Amino acid sequence: MSSAEGFFERRDAGRFAATEYTRGPWDPGSQHAGPPAALLGRAVEERPGARADMRIARITYEILRPVPIGELEVTTSVLRSGRGTEVVEAAIAPVGAAPVMLARALRIRVAEESVPAVVGGPQLPAPGEVEVTPFFPVPWETGYHSAMETRFTEGAFVEPGPGTCWMRMKVPLIAGERVRPLDRVLIAADSGNGISAVMDFGRYVFVNSDLSVHLHRHPVGEWACVQARTSVDAAGIGLADARLHDEKGPIGRSAQSLYVAPR
Repeated sequence: MSSAEGFFERRDAGRFAATEYTRGPWDPGSQHAGPPAALLGRAVEERPGARADMRIARITYEILRPVPIGELEVTTSVLRSGRGTEVVEAAIAPVGAAPVMLARALRIRVAEESVPAVVGGPQLPAPGEVEVTPFFPVPWETGYHSAMETRFTEGAFVEPGPGTCWMRMKVPLIAGERVRPLDRVLIAADSGNGISAVMDFGRYVFVNSDLSVHLHRHPVGEWACVQARTSVDAAGIGLADARLHDEKGPIGRSAQSLYVAPR
């Protein structure tokens, strides 16, 4: 087990070192997309001049290349700023290199209790009502799989078909820093494809090159739930679509476009 105390260690305002906890299941030198997705979301929220009366309602990621484990730079820029909405772009890149992952976020002004709340969606079993579910076999001991606690209420990583999985971070996103609500959902949302896999990992590649997350409410509590379903066309394009929940109920949706091919 790693001695690291978070998925990332902060070097300065825009530079981070990825730890072993970011490692994905496919390549020992590359990250699972969940941690860098959460880091980009954090950068959007924490950028200089960010308005406290706005919240991310939608964030879309383009995964240009695998995100390496190492020193990374994160940058942000405001593309559009208005009275009620703004669009912010963020990028993550190895130090001195081109970006490997981009995010574009829509932030909307909020005013608490200004409109009636309308909530719909299924009530799921609470994470305390189900057992810890092991990750599918990974060839290394430490990585994203060891830094996240997973509890399925439907399906499993090793069972094909739809799945519903509660997920909780065992370590902070950034060592020594408070976990923010957005961290919890963005670090989990990219797992929809694995939670609802419909094809044999050993025979097929089905990787996502994007991720879109829509949130009408940020999560409360330590747990985020991904209720996912995957569809695949015979031409080799798939879609992993998920409802996102916390213990109070639905909070939004996520979607991933999949490249599907024989190994």
